[in-house]
Amino acid sequence: MNNSQHLRFSRLLTVLAALMFAGCAVGPDFKAPMPEAPADFSAWHGGSPELADPQLRSAASMPIGWSVFADPVLDALQAKALAANHDLQTAALRFAQSRTQRQAAEAQRGPQLNASAAATRQRQSEFGSGTRLIDALNPSNREELIGVLSEPHNLYQAGFDAAWELDLWGRVRRSIEAADANLAASQAMLAQVQLSVQSELARNYFELRTAQRQLRIARAEIAAAEETLELVKARADGGLTTDLDVTRQRAQTADLRARLPQLLAQEAQAINQITLLVGERPGALQAQLTERADARASALPDLSPGLPSEAALRRPDIQRAQAQLHAATASIGVAVADLYPRITLGANFGFESVGSRSFGEWGSRQWAIGPSLQLPIFDGGRRRSTVTLRELQQQEAAVAWQQTVLKAWHEIDDALSAYTADRQRHLQLVEKERHSRDAWELARVRYDNGLTDFLVQLDAQRTLLQAQRDEVASSGRLALDLVMLTKALGGAAH
Repeated sequence: MNNSQHLRFSRLLTVLAALMFAGCAVGPDFKAPMPEAPADFSAWHGGSPELADPQLRSAASMPIGWSVFADPVLDALQAKALAANHDLQTAALRFAQSRTQRQAAEAQRGPQLNASAAATRQRQSEFGSGTRLIDALNPSNREELIGVLSEPHNLYQAGFDAAWELDLWGRVRRSIEAADANLAASQAMLAQVQLSVQSELARNYFELRTAQRQLRIARAEIAAAEETLELVKARADGGLTTDLDVTRQRAQTADLRARLPQLLAQEAQAINQITLLVGERPGALQAQLTERADARASALPDLSPGLPSEAALRRPDIQRAQAQLHAATASIGVAVADLYPRITLGANFGFESVGSRSFGEWGSRQWAIGPSLQLPIFDGGRRRSTVTLRELQQQEAAVAWQQTVLKAWHEIDDALSAYTADRQRHLQLVEKERHSRDAWELARVRYDNGLTDFLVQLDAQRTLLQAQRDEVASSGRLALDLVMLTKALGGAAH
């Protein structure tokens, strides 16, 4: 290559580089949509205004999260689930796959280098296309030349080649942008699975503690009923009451005993669900989940859900839907870029020699350098159809994002309404349990003094037992409502 050729080639490279850096990324640019949010949670409420508690629904600085339960056993289980849950491990592996795919997309930005080497033994056909030149020359020793050319020989080759696509229309840039968005979607999916696992673990944990509290109350009730039965039998033997009272007390005691198997089954099922969520075999956490003798129901804190706008942005499903919309938008640019010419700078250098003696000598070198142009002319509308398909997929992703946001607000309002309703009910059940206990104490004293029959005391005892069971169930329901509210608000603030 002489100096003028070098000059022309340098100018060509300069022009191509200028085109590359001046090139724009075709397709629409993504603008992150902002979820619409009310000033406070009471502004968007469906149902009775009595469930729109202004104090609970007002924006405040204290976000809710798993730490508000202040339960060390629950905290330890949550940490174990994050480390060993199989669904979380699967989501983490999918996130790692997305990260690898992003690295593969990034690799398109730079040049592609390849090296090759070959050593072959080959023979050419005596009647192949190579004999046309000999026939055209018509030498006198034609047969001898053909024999020499067709003799088996060794061919040695080695070299490398390089290619670099000039990203004139942003195809590579849009591909990387889409890969980044898919990576963000996988990360949001990982957070969503994490939130689901934590919520499910907390739900089963509070169902377990509720069943254990009900078991403790049931056993205490059975002991008290058996003691009362002995007392009634003694009074019947002394002629102070009838055998009918004894029969009624026996029926009451049998009814209490019949509740135990169902409560034991609920306890076992909750324990197994928890051990499954933390990746353990059945019975592995028996000692840790057994109720302590001094265990009490966890006191539920006063809550405020924080700013509505923060809650919407914190939810992983909304983050995922937004990332998927971003990826769909960037994919339009990739499809549009395929409508334009693609220019690639290429170069190769190597050695080729018949026989090993001259292989590697400077005379056996071969090289080529220069740009290549790929110009789409006709494909039956395939590329245009791909652009239309990507645009429709982007519209679908936009609708999915809107639906996700709307569904989120409905879930938040449902969770707030359920928590408010159950809290109001719980306050009344606590009051009912207190009055039922007072009524039972009064009926027992009057029965002991012979002022009333045993049926009055038995009815008062049944009312008290039912009030106690209702209060325990309501307390457990409040804890479950709090779990669902935490999940609806996207978990703890980051």
